[in-house]
Amino acid sequence: MSATANDVPVSPTLESRTSKTLTAAQIAQEKEESRQAAAKARGNASKSARNPDAPLITPVKSIWPPPYYFQDDLRRVRPYHWTYNTYCKERWRGRSLIEIFESEFRDRPAEYYRATMEAGDIFVNGTKVGPDYVLRNGDMVSHTLHRHEPPVTSDPIGIIHEDNDMIVINKPSGVPVHPAGRYKFNSVLEIMKAERGLDFMPYPCNRLDRLTSGIMFVAKSVKAAEALGNQIKSRTVRKEYMARVVGEFPEGEVVCDQPILSISPKLGLNRVRAEGKTARTVFKRLAYYPPKDDAMANGQQTAPEPTDEELSRLPVQPGDECNGKPWINKRGYSIVRCLPVTGRTHQIRVHLQYLGHPIQNDPIYANQRVWGFNLGRNDADGTVSTDDDVISRLSRMGKEEVAQAVVYHDEMLDKYEKKRAEKMTGEVCDICATPLYSDPGVHELSLWLHSLRYEDAGGAWSYKSPLPKWALPPEGMTGPTTVGGMEALVDAVRDDHSEVSG
Repeated sequence: MSATANDVPVSPTLESRTSKTLTAAQIAQEKEESRQAAAKARGNASKSARNPDAPLITPVKSIWPPPYYFQDDLRRVRPYHWTYNTYCKERWRGRSLIEIFESEFRDRPAEYYRATMEAGDIFVNGTKVGPDYVLRNGDMVSHTLHRHEPPVTSDPIGIIHEDNDMIVINKPSGVPVHPAGRYKFNSVLEIMKAERGLDFMPYPCNRLDRLTSGIMFVAKSVKAAEALGNQIKSRTVRKEYMARVVGEFPEGEVVCDQPILSISPKLGLNRVRAEGKTARTVFKRLAYYPPKDDAMANGQQTAPEPTDEELSRLPVQPGDECNGKPWINKRGYSIVRCLPVTGRTHQIRVHLQYLGHPIQNDPIYANQRVWGFNLGRNDADGTVSTDDDVISRLSRMGKEEVAQAVVYHDEMLDKYEKKRAEKMTGEVCDICATPLYSDPGVHELSLWLHSLRYEDAGGAWSYKSPLPKWALPPEGMTGPTTVGGMEALVDAVRDDHSEVSG
């Protein structure tokens, strides 16, 4: 059965506490709770330092039910206190505490980390040490903080199939699978726990990026998870995705076998690079939808698109929407089927970008402010946009600037500007003085990439999710509403990859 928002327990005092400004007395009470939580965490840290078998991450207190509430079509989490405990990693040895936090964590600004170290909310082995402390092997770093989780969509986690061993779900876009970074309770696994009870223990068998929607497998036991996980690792499981991309994608099967390199693990950023890991994706256009006012819709001939070289010679002038925006000349959009033969991070997104047809609303790989003029097309050696330039630009997204995908530069621009994406607001929390983010816009909670189908190459089982709304024909146009089998996609790589052929 499908889960609904109403199935999730909600704290009885939650909406009254969050729908209005806290009083001075409430703020004082929260600050006192924060001080008590930090003191308790210091005690826990000292005990853990003496006990090497202690868990690496220990909450300040048990939080049940999760503090969810719903507002403006978003699932929200009331801020709460949490303590992270972790032993010194090998790469941290001989480095100062502040250097580690500044280089490896981007949840909060460096000024916040320095202030909390000086205040004693980030400590080592249960002792306040300050930001200049140099870490040594065996040190345990603890961080007690007032967590502010970003909201996610209130769309339910759909159930495609369930038996005694496995749950096949239709994951909503914009929800991370595991607790990570700024997300804990607003993750697929924690939401499922909240819906099914404290004793339910989910074991994910595959993963999807936060913004990607579609099929996921969640086992009910370690044994079931290992069985399917081993089958996926052996590459005898076929996966098909759907993507909505810029412009008119070529007809027929298109195979992209460009290697992919991670150029910034911290930002999760990847690009085509000769020295990267081998990667192969098969694409096949399902439909092309030109703009309604496009001459092609009336059967008229249009002038050929200018080449990238011709566009690059045009002077960039204020107000000229085409200069420096080659996607303007790629009218309309295509719905494309995708078969990833290998499984590199962001593989489909990176390969589509390289082919010159990035996913329309991709905030990273279809972002001209990050990638420059040609959006990374055919730039395998990084001569057009260097890695350092790309990393620097992307690191500002969601901080001082807002990520802008190409789709929001044309007919949706005005609407997009009125509904800015998540970024720092300039306000701070009354309790912990943490800089606050605005709510993410609807466009930032969705990526037009969907995990449509998983099937055993030998035909033992197959699961398929519904087509997302963005993949269906737009109003006033006709087009496919279903997708056939995967034979054509598999045939394109049958000789080289017999394991996906069955």
